[in-house]
Amino acid sequence: MPARAKARLDRSTPIEKRAPEIIRLLSEAYPNAHVALHFTTPLEMLVATILSAQCTDEKVNEVTRTLFRKYRRAEDYLRVPEDELKRDIKPTGFYNQKAASIRAACQRIVEVYGGEVPDTMDDLLTLRGVARKTANIVLGNAFGKVEGIAVDTHVKRLANRLGFSSESDPDKIERDLMRLVPKREWFRFTYVLIDHGRAICEARRPRCGDCPVSHLCPSSTV
Repeated sequence: MPARAKARLDRSTPIEKRAPEIIRLLSEAYPNAHVALHFTTPLEMLVATILSAQCTDEKVNEVTRTLFRKYRRAEDYLRVPEDELKRDIKPTGFYNQKAASIRAACQRIVEVYGGEVPDTMDDLLTLRGVARKTANIVLGNAFGKVEGIAVDTHVKRLANRLGFSSESDPDKIERDLMRLVPKREWFRFTYVLIDHGRAICEARRPRCGDCPVSHLCPSSTV
């Protein structure tokens, strides 16, 4: 984009014109953006993502370091008493709900998918505890398939603040992002937004003075 055209862009410019420059600047700011959860198999990616709800990735990685040595296959999550699984994942919080989701998902994986995590959006969405966010994360990281943009709390917050979406429902936010972000950028831009949300655009006190796109952000305080 010519320098003269860049100069005309500001936070009042329609989002369709601002979006490419926001994507470019943030992508340059976080060149190594990637999923923070540790995994080696699709099942580990699925379980880690379920555990990450209302929990930090650091804590999930701490728990799964031991968990994934004990539970290697979907059947392993069904062989132990549910209370034992709850104890194993308790530090991630909401362990009753998470244990129930993991066991129900693994039950279906065993009974319907031969013990293997399915690799399509439609099939993943039939598993308990899996909405589009989790499905997108599993598909993109475990299978290299990109069908959408994972909308977690950081992505939701930044999409609203940057003006990419005015919606509150994650599925509607995802549709707005998919309209504005080129498909080739869907997978990586998810983690660019997450990294920016953690580093600069925090929920309570966004550091707008340190933000590379503050001049394009309608929520900026500078």
